[in-house]
Order: sequence, then C-alpha cells, then structure tokens
Amino acid sequence: MQQFGVLLFDGFSNHCLANTVEPLRAANSLAGRKLYDWEFLSLTEGPVTSSSGLQVTPHARLQSARGGTLMVMPSYGFRAHGGWPTLTGLRSAANRYDVLAGLDTGSWLLALAGLLDGYRATIHWEELTSFTERFPEVDAQRERYVIDRNRITCSGAMAAFDLVLHLIGQDHGQALALEVAQLFMTRDSARSHSGGVGATSGYVNKALALMQENLETPLPITDIARQVGRSHKALSTRMQSELGAGPAQVYRRLRLNLARKLVAETDLTVSEIALRAGYDDPSALTRAFRAEFGITPRALRVG
Repeated sequence: MQQFGVLLFDGFSNHCLANTVEPLRAANSLAGRKLYDWEFLSLTEGPVTSSSGLQVTPHARLQSARGGTLMVMPSYGFRAHGGWPTLTGLRSAANRYDVLAGLDTGSWLLALAGLLDGYRATIHWEELTSFTERFPEVDAQRERYVIDRNRITCSGAMAAFDLVLHLIGQDHGQALALEVAQLFMTRDSARSHSGGVGATSGYVNKALALMQENLETPLPITDIARQVGRSHKALSTRMQSELGAGPAQVYRRLRLNLARKLVAETDLTVSEIALRAGYDDPSALTRAFRAEFGITPRALRVG
C-alpha cells in the first residue's frame, strides 16, 4: 500500500483535491483492496479553508507526518504561504518523504524552498513565465505534468487527474488506470506531459468503445479490429503496448468489471448477471470471476 500526504493551505482548490484523491479511492474500490492510503496535512492546528469556503480538518500536522509521496497543494494565494514556516517545513519533510509533488502552484513553494533545483518542473501555465524568471535553476517546462526522479510537478486541477491516472497505471498496470478513467467518464485526448506514457491511440479508443458497447454479446476480436481499420495483430500489439494487456484480456476485464458492479450493487441473480456480462452460464462466469478477483460472485455478495 502506498501512502500519500496531501498538504493543504488556505485557498486550496477543491477541484484539485478531488482530482487527486478520488482516482486513488476508485483504484482501491476497483482492485478490491487498499492500494493507496492518504491523509490531509497542514502546517498549523485547525481546519483549512478552500478557495470556495469548504473546510477540511487535517488528519495531522506536517511536522509529524512521513510517507511515500507528499503532495503540496496551495492553489490560490500561494505567494502568501512562502514564509519561513512553510519553507522550513518542506525542507524537513524532504527527509521524511520519498517523493515530493507540487500540484497546481505547489511547484512555486517547492522551488522557493530550493527543492526543485536541477529538476525539470512545471506549474500552472498562468504562472509559468514568472516561475521561469524567478527560479532559473529549475528547468521549467510547459507540460501538464512532469516526473523527474523523486520530484513531481503538475500544472492544475485537470492535470492532477491525468497525473494520478498515470501513477495508478505505473504502479498497477494500464488496465486498472483505464477502468478508473472509464468510471469517471473521461475522454482520452492528446494531452502533453513529460515522464509518463502517452495517451491511447485513436483506434485503441475506438476498440475500447466497441467493447464497452458490446459487453452482453461480445464481439470477436477480429471483428473489432476490422471495425477500427486494423489487423488483429496490429490491434493486439498496440493494446499490449499501451494498456499492458491484449484485446481479449482487456475485453474480459471490462465484462468482469460489469459483473462485479452488478453483484455489488443489484439483487440480480448470478445467472442474470452472467448473461449481462456475456457469459453463457453462471458457472463460466463464476470461474472467470474467481480467477480475476480471487472470490466468487456469491461470496462477494455475502461479504
């Protein structure tokens, strides 16, 4: 299990916070186990208030926290947080966390503390010019997010979602990252970033859409390949490269994800669920379900 600390400052963005932790929560839910844990941190006692007035009570103060990745999230009014308590706290935390991440304008505070010297980094693009001028020792780049060794920087709230999806794919495979993206109804686009995998190809996206639209009556992979204008081999090679799994594996996972959702959220019988997920009989579904998730549908429902 990987531990994240999310350091909040007054004026933080609700959107950025949600786009950071909700994909982690979804990954835990889809995996059926706790892959990620996180805690909200602050430098002072008491609740932290977002730019829109939402108050969050931190789990702990930064001074006592440690873990895998510290995500620094000031968002609005970030320059006002650049005093010595913040800089001292960040420099100390660099010795207790494996990775430091600046989200939105968090890059500015990390750079001000000298923690991005010699690193490639980005920031919210409205601040990129002033960031470049203020911190010449940082290799500033106009990217959605940048991963450089043990430093991560991200340009804004939407980019935070992309970043976390990339981290999930890096840690647990692109198939899980794809499932998280589908859960949030996202659309892939040619989003520029550094240090991560590229967006899925247009025809891979089309193939995934065809699979999603035909879960109850699965299409042969050769038909899917033909409909997206590629050979079976070409589609298989590209999906293996981009998603870490071939078309048949991805298709099966999508069908089984539907089955798991129906088991958990409905009162349908296993026989009915099997038909909706494209299986001829409940025993076939049960075997595939147990092989994929390590538990039978009935045991999951009872649990």
